Amino acid sequence: MSAPISEPRGRGPSRIRRAAVESVSGLPPQFWWLWTSTLVNRLGAFVATFLALYLTVERGYSASYAGLVGALYGLGGVVSSVGAGVLTDRLGRRPTMLIGQVSTAVTVALLGFMTDPVAIAVVAGLVGMATNASRPAVQAMMADIVAPEDRVRAFSLNYWAINLGFAFSSTAAGLIAEHGYLALFLGEATLVLACALVVFFKLPESRPEPGGTADDAASTGASAAGAERVSMLTVLRDGRFMTVVGLNLLLALLFQQAYVSMPVSMGRAGFSSADFGLVIAVNGVLIVLLQIPVTRFIEHRSPTVLLIGSALLAGYGFGMTALAGSVAMYAVAVAVWTLGEIINSPTQMGLVIRLSPLHGRGRYQGMYALSWSVASLAAPLLGGTVIDRYGPDVLWAGCAAVGTVAALGYGLLLRRLPGKAAPSGGTATVACNQAEPAGQDPTDATPPADERTGTGRAEIPSSS
Repeated sequence: MSAPISEPRGRGPSRIRRAAVESVSGLPPQFWWLWTSTLVNRLGAFVATFLALYLTVERGYSASYAGLVGALYGLGGVVSSVGAGVLTDRLGRRPTMLIGQVSTAVTVALLGFMTDPVAIAVVAGLVGMATNASRPAVQAMMADIVAPEDRVRAFSLNYWAINLGFAFSSTAAGLIAEHGYLALFLGEATLVLACALVVFFKLPESRPEPGGTADDAASTGASAAGAERVSMLTVLRDGRFMTVVGLNLLLALLFQQAYVSMPVSMGRAGFSSADFGLVIAVNGVLIVLLQIPVTRFIEHRSPTVLLIGSALLAGYGFGMTALAGSVAMYAVAVAVWTLGEIINSPTQMGLVIRLSPLHGRGRYQGMYALSWSVASLAAPLLGGTVIDRYGPDVLWAGCAAVGTVAALGYGLLLRRLPGKAAPSGGTATVACNQAEPAGQDPTDATPPADERTGTGRAEIPSSS
């Protein structure tokens, strides 16, 4: 009787170990250096998290001034998103990352020494520009070096690193601030410089060369859609891609409410800041615990179903906030929309890469990053206005409606998701998703057999 019982118990840990190994195996070494640079960068993400506290508590400025500085920080990200995307295609991924990271280190350190309110506001805007500048390059390089069938895992692991680093930095920042806020600024500058050193010494340039063998082997017409033919106007004319950007903007506006409207709503309901801290911690804990196992479950499933489901989870998760009357119910609502976030992030990134022409990945990534920057700028204004005029319940009901609209949008947009053959070999050849020249409607492509039968394995794998 004991043998049959002990055998399943033995297999359980073995399955877990095997699943863990499979989750991280098969990715190229360059990816892991890029992953390491992301983790190091996020380990030092102190300033954005504690900027409002620094301005109001340490410097004694008003909440309105802190809000203005935060808006300028977000505006800097809006400005740099598009510019960094262009640089990613023209200069390359590696130079753009280095420019962004070194600029971030310099401006963050400088901000710690600013005392004049005008100077603080100006430098905060520069910090926002610099911080956001490397994101299109990171995502483009990840698409360059990871095979299409592995991109779900790659984007998911990168997103996991972002949240793991953020969880550490949020905790450490509170302890470091006890010794003076200047230590936060200098600490972030030091870690960002460390990130730049990883990029400089360990990451070679990955930008595809026009007319190279990878282009010719992997796609038909990719070289015709070379860098000289992909401009920001090309991106704006790409109706399918711009619709994806618009739908992502809707979801980004929802996710931003967690850090803007939720604390205000809980405060009006009589909950303390400690209660909010406990509730929002559910988001980070679940992402760290579930991102990798959930990715294994969704990796080869239809991106259309995943994006529709994630939009509904996000919308109705925030909508549930209107029904919450206790910390536990708020935590349940957070758990629901966090699951939507876990599913949406790698799937959405895969869709962005899939719809981007080979030599325009930087510009397309820049436009995608722009949707997040605009959301971070607009969400506080939108959420605050709705709460002041109509009350929190109307805002949360509106979130459910927005999630429903986004789900319908994904369903209509992706009814004929384009299919492209995966490259025949190697993990560094990544032009397989570039069968159509820039601006061509991807619905003209004929899906491969496994996508026509509904398995969803053909492509689309898959970050902040």
